[in-house]
Amino acid sequence: MKKIKNELQAVSKEFDALTKKTRQLTADLKKLAADQLEKAREAVKPERAARKTAQALKSLTKTMEKITRAVEKFEQEHAAPKRKTGKPKTTARKRSAKPKTATDEVLAIIKRSKKGVDVPTLMKKTGFQEKKVRNIVAKAFKQGRIKRKGRGIYVGA
Repeated sequence: MKKIKNELQAVSKEFDALTKKTRQLTADLKKLAADQLEKAREAVKPERAARKTAQALKSLTKTMEKITRAVEKFEQEHAAPKRKTGKPKTTARKRSAKPKTATDEVLAIIKRSKKGVDVPTLMKKTGFQEKKVRNIVAKAFKQGRIKRKGRGIYVGA
């Protein structure tokens, strides 16, 4: 997670540098365009040539502004995502912790066992009373969530 965070920060710094450079280039280009326009007006008397130069410079300026907007949009899309408020996402680690209900806990133990589990083993692993474990097993068997492998031995369905 730290590695991803560091990479995102590095990418963010690069984007900031690119944005700054793009803005500087845009400012330089505008300045250059204004200078060239002025020189073109002084050097070329015919207005037609001056208009073409001015149009070319305006087009170039618009193109640079589009590039600047595209870079800013790219930065916004690829910036570090903001944490959403509300319910946090569950991770695989949290799900694999302890099951929520007694039935889930008993079924998880049964399903993990390849050879099958009997009621006394379930009582030891869960710490539940015999009656509670037998009721859970009976109900799960009736629902088809577990099967009997042999007498008193249960496996996942």
